[in-house]
Amino acid sequence: MFIFAASIFLSAFLLFQIQPMVGKFILPWFGGTPAVWSTVMLFFQVFLTGGYAYAYWLIGRIKTQRQAVIHILLIASTILLLASLSLVWTSPITPGSSWEPQDVSSPILDIFKLLSVSVGLPYFILASNGPLMQAWFSRLFPERSYARLYALSNAGSLFGLLAYPVLIEPVFSLRWQGWIWSAGFALFGLLAGWIAVRSRHAAPLAHPSTRLRAGPKVDPVSSANRPSLALSSLWIALSATASLFLLSVTNQITQEVAVIPFLWVLPLSLYLLSFILTFSGERGYHRRVYAILFVLSVVAALFVMLNTTSLHVYWQVLAYCLLLFFACMLCHGELYLLRPAAQHLTTFYLMVSIGGAVGGIFVSLIAPLIFNGYWEFFVGLAMTLAIFLTILRGDQTVNIVARARFVFTVFGLVTVMLFLLGTYSSGALYSKRNFYGVIRVQEMLPEGAAEKAYVMSHGITVHGLQFIGTELRQAPTTYYVRESGAGLAILNHPRYGQGQRVGMLGVGAGTLATYGQPGDMYRLYEINPAVVDLAEGQGRYFSFVNDSQADVTMILGDARISLERELADGRPQNFDVLVLDTFSSDSIPVHLVTKESFAVYLDHLAPDGIIAAHITNLHLDLQPIFWQLARYYELSLVRVDYSGDSKGGYASHWILLARDPALLEIPAIQERAINLDGYSTNVRLWTDDYSNLFQILK
Repeated sequence: MFIFAASIFLSAFLLFQIQPMVGKFILPWFGGTPAVWSTVMLFFQVFLTGGYAYAYWLIGRIKTQRQAVIHILLIASTILLLASLSLVWTSPITPGSSWEPQDVSSPILDIFKLLSVSVGLPYFILASNGPLMQAWFSRLFPERSYARLYALSNAGSLFGLLAYPVLIEPVFSLRWQGWIWSAGFALFGLLAGWIAVRSRHAAPLAHPSTRLRAGPKVDPVSSANRPSLALSSLWIALSATASLFLLSVTNQITQEVAVIPFLWVLPLSLYLLSFILTFSGERGYHRRVYAILFVLSVVAALFVMLNTTSLHVYWQVLAYCLLLFFACMLCHGELYLLRPAAQHLTTFYLMVSIGGAVGGIFVSLIAPLIFNGYWEFFVGLAMTLAIFLTILRGDQTVNIVARARFVFTVFGLVTVMLFLLGTYSSGALYSKRNFYGVIRVQEMLPEGAAEKAYVMSHGITVHGLQFIGTELRQAPTTYYVRESGAGLAILNHPRYGQGQRVGMLGVGAGTLATYGQPGDMYRLYEINPAVVDLAEGQGRYFSFVNDSQADVTMILGDARISLERELADGRPQNFDVLVLDTFSSDSIPVHLVTKESFAVYLDHLAPDGIIAAHITNLHLDLQPIFWQLARYYELSLVRVDYSGDSKGGYASHWILLARDPALLEIPAIQERAINLDGYSTNVRLWTDDYSNLFQILK
């Protein structure tokens, strides 16, 4: 029993160690957007299904004596592949810089290619281990239940997931993380190979023991008959609903509340915890209790959605996570009650994994095509409500066909309704959802203004505002007014109007280009194609870029990768002013505010250049990060705050940094500078290997 437990726990631990690890590794290559995590999750869900399908094939189609040979050869091939990759990469699972994406046109495909080469085969083997070990265990010990091994697998997954941000990430570099994980896989291979050898002489289960049956009484679910199409469909639907809700709640939190990458870990941990509780035995899931808790959590979540701006981020995250947990308890609890006898175990797991992949495909691939907002959250909510309503109808073993038909009907109706609602009732002149988020343009009257304007927004963050009338059409607005940190840095630099070179990370509506003078060069870096299209005049909403007197160049792609390539090509830009503003719905792409990223910025900065960093944020205090960067690179630092105005100017907070302190000591800047005498922080310097967003939560 112990060796089975060790193998299944270690494989689950490694499965969920690799997810945040590779997610963090590739995040900078795709702009730090939260969609990277959704795509990573989709990849692993698809490969999990592949692993379960392999287990289903191996157990159900291959003779017992040959199963061990096939599985051991596959494990050995995987270890050989990892050893080969270690000769050309910094670790067996961390690709070199040559794998960085060359463009941003197909990020999902690029992520799938990258992960397939680096971790695809070992993940496939690990994914198959759970059902294989439980099937072989049931052969060797036919009178003992496999359900607790499944709970142990989920416990290993949860421990692996939580251990990464707490024990692994703060201590080891990504290179060492890759080596340690690979060593763990080699140990797993030895355990799994030994069990495969032992299983060669075990007889297949001809008839399931009554102790393995699913419910407290004999019913169609636990019989030896082949699972019906309706039952298999219901397994898929329950699993898909939980998966869909997991990813949609994660999107809701990271896009609309606070984009903190390891808020990814919290929803996934609750998802796994629901598996552990429901599959730990009959006492782990009480239908009526969790049905009531689910209803209460729905009310709390709706209250939060109606009061987003007035509630602290902690309360918002708590409400969404409670809703996710109770929804998953319903879905996974019903899965447990509908689980089959041991001889149909691999079929059950295959259907569950297919459901997980279906939920991921809907959120990551289908929803962006049919919805112009994150409407899949409401699809998941409606699906869970449908499951809740079927629970109210009584015994779970009755009317399997009717239950499945009801759930799928609700899914179809809600999806069509939300598509129509999003298409005809969004209230936006323009709405575009892509890998990088949802960009909207609306016509509105800014607070205190007498003239209407076009406003570009991403989630809850305004990316730009331009007045429609000719009088204020060219006036800089929002966070870039003349009295803001960026405006002061440009207008008071010695080279203003004398061939000034300005760079900007994050284009928005292109407002900054309005400062351009004849002979100036403005170089704007942006990863979202929809933002570039709007800034360049699509729809005729914004004209800052087209009307600028400067020579404006747009660079599409991740800003840091683009800047690094320019340095590699021997083309430092010698920026007089470099503006950092890469917010997306209050997100902070961490890879753009690390020690290594600042080394790139300084290589592009003229000796008398200024870096202007926009730190306005609803949930995060970024001042400590720039304070430590200034200390490390011996830069002068000034903070400039602006309270806003009635002409489209928004309240903003900026950090200005320069090698030459005289550039920041001019009266125009000092008049608006915040006194930071005596300020200090315990927040560590951020690097590509270390960052902690929880430390800077407001």
